Amino acid sequence: MKLSKSQLAAFDQNGVIYLPQLIDRNWQQKLAQAVENDISNPGPFYHGYEVEGGGNFHGNMRLWENDEVFRAYCFESPLPEIAGQLTESNQINLFYDQLFVKEPGTNAPTRWHNDQPYWPIKGWNVLSFWVSLDNITLESGALEFVKGSHKWGKWFQPEPFAKGGEQYESNKDYLPIPDIDAERDQHEILNWAMKPGDVLAFHGLILHGAPANSSQNIRRRGYTVRYCGDDVHYYDGVGTNKSLRNSKLKMGESLTSEQYPLVWKGDNL
Repeated sequence: MKLSKSQLAAFDQNGVIYLPQLIDRNWQQKLAQAVENDISNPGPFYHGYEVEGGGNFHGNMRLWENDEVFRAYCFESPLPEIAGQLTESNQINLFYDQLFVKEPGTNAPTRWHNDQPYWPIKGWNVLSFWVSLDNITLESGALEFVKGSHKWGKWFQPEPFAKGGEQYESNKDYLPIPDIDAERDQHEILNWAMKPGDVLAFHGLILHGAPANSSQNIRRRGYTVRYCGDDVHYYDGVGTNKSLRNSKLKMGESLTSEQYPLVWKGDNL
């Protein structure tokens, strides 16, 4: 898939673009079954969250390392090449993948945050692809984004996504997360109703969050793959997620490794 100049410009300016029906039905069916397999038999990096008042919030990451379907999707789907276009990079590394399933009636909003402060990497060419496997609206927990916030130059202190989530060390260089819900009128907030196979591509520094799944009959299955481009290097900083660190890399080294494999190269390499 060749992205248009307007799509590339929108990603640069807004920090997020909507790519409808990017993932075909064959991939959707395979991913849906892989999701059910992980729910019934979670992989080693399971991080489900405590939910008050019913429902269930299933979370897991680094699934590609233990599941052939997730691995094939991360390596063989259209995503790595599109990541190369969006980051204008000559090569793309897989950083990790992550699963978020909010069952109907799950009162577990995802707090506003930007991703990169959680991660042991530094660089500009960092992005995620979030594919929906359900019909998603704000009622069922659609993602929301603060337009252009990836260019604020602000890294916000990591906090747990929900009760029972990982606690993070305080980093003196990071700022408190602003109360976006209290100041919504001061920002342009983007969201999209999504169908199965629709994808959101977004920058690692854009502020985003999601409401609870207040629908009583619609699931909210979102599967995300994170990729890094040319300028990204390893950064084992204070407050990063321990499950994403790589003991075989040193500060400032290239990501290319068993944990962060190279998944795409441009024609000029």
